Amino acid sequence: MSKKRVLVTGASRGIGKATAIELAADGFDVTVHYNSNQKAADEVLELIDKAGGSGQIMQFDIGDREQTKALLEADLEKNGAFYGVVCNAGIADDAAFPAMEAEQWDSVIHTNLDGFYNVLYPLIMPMIRLRQGGRIVTLTSVSGLIGNRGQVNYSAAKAGIIGASKSLAIELAKRKITVNSVAPGVIETDMTEGLFKEEAYVKEAKKMIPMGTFGQASDISSTISFLFSDKAAYITRQTISVNGGMC
Repeated sequence: MSKKRVLVTGASRGIGKATAIELAADGFDVTVHYNSNQKAADEVLELIDKAGGSGQIMQFDIGDREQTKALLEADLEKNGAFYGVVCNAGIADDAAFPAMEAEQWDSVIHTNLDGFYNVLYPLIMPMIRLRQGGRIVTLTSVSGLIGNRGQVNYSAAKAGIIGASKSLAIELAKRKITVNSVAPGVIETDMTEGLFKEEAYVKEAKKMIPMGTFGQASDISSTISFLFSDKAAYITRQTISVNGGMC
């Protein structure tokens, strides 16, 4: 029996990398998406292969609608529909709102929120036609739930992803395709490595977290793994916070 195919965007590092590796260990055939760092994506695929899993890599910019559509449709033609998608790829470009340039607003909204449409739109109808149900998990953020200083653009995009995911969940529920969001809190990844070197940031950030510790990428990937499992078949239209009690 062939493995169910899943796509993880932004899978060359951090949360996406941990998710791709964990879903491969769960028995899925994982497409490791990346935008610019092919070496890192190759390393993720190598880890999957060494652990006995299967997958492949795919490169595109989620903010480029035509490129994304063309590459995904070519892949669907060759390999068939995806059973599941993890929309993890995104960017941040922080600044206090009075100092935020128009480009910072546009790029964050365009990449993070338009990326939802660009990636999922070509994949939904093939997933429906597969008649196997399915799983979609989008990555939002604690910033999309409660806001955060210096992240008006990022918070707006991530809040939008929650709304889009909830609406899509309603549309796909009768097809047995679940759609849920995972909202990480402060997670230690290579993207946030610079922040964790700043003692003042670490001290202030921990004050906001009732558990008093930062999360790990594995905390998020294990949540996504559960949502992809048969045990989560009746869970849809939810936003699951993984943030040590921040909200």
